[in-house]
Amino acid sequence: MTAGAFDAATGDGPAADAPDGRRAAEVRVAFEGLMQIRRLTNTGTDDPLAVPAAWEINQVVRSVALTLEAAGITPSAVDAAGARSATGYRVGAGERPGTARVEWLGPPGGGAAQEEQEALTRCASELGRLGWTALLYRGPRRRRFLEVEPPAAVRPR
Repeated sequence: MTAGAFDAATGDGPAADAPDGRRAAEVRVAFEGLMQIRRLTNTGTDDPLAVPAAWEINQVVRSVALTLEAAGITPSAVDAAGARSATGYRVGAGERPGTARVEWLGPPGGGAAQEEQEALTRCASELGRLGWTALLYRGPRRRRFLEVEPPAAVRPR
């Protein structure tokens, strides 16, 4: 991250510690900027806010993380040693290009596995509301995750 630059929380960094709601304000401004990008670039659709813009598709992990954080969903976090220190979403690159993977992770014994279906369903709902396709899968050790991609109509060919 560049000093002074905004980065959406992917769930792989330290817990956000911005005082007095500053982080919430930064997220709100970034999300409003993202919606403005949609308004200006999605001119060929009936509802430009309902479809991810090309910029989002080219930066799917950042876009998905911003969408989740703006929706008020808590990101996971790691401590200085790299151990999970907070329960929440984690967004990473998906197995296929142009996709993202969303998991619900937390510290060992923290109950993330019991929360994941409900939490990931909420994540999928928020992403779907903004035009992303989010499919719930069950992976290794029967842990659930979302595979997120842009709708077929706007995927790069």
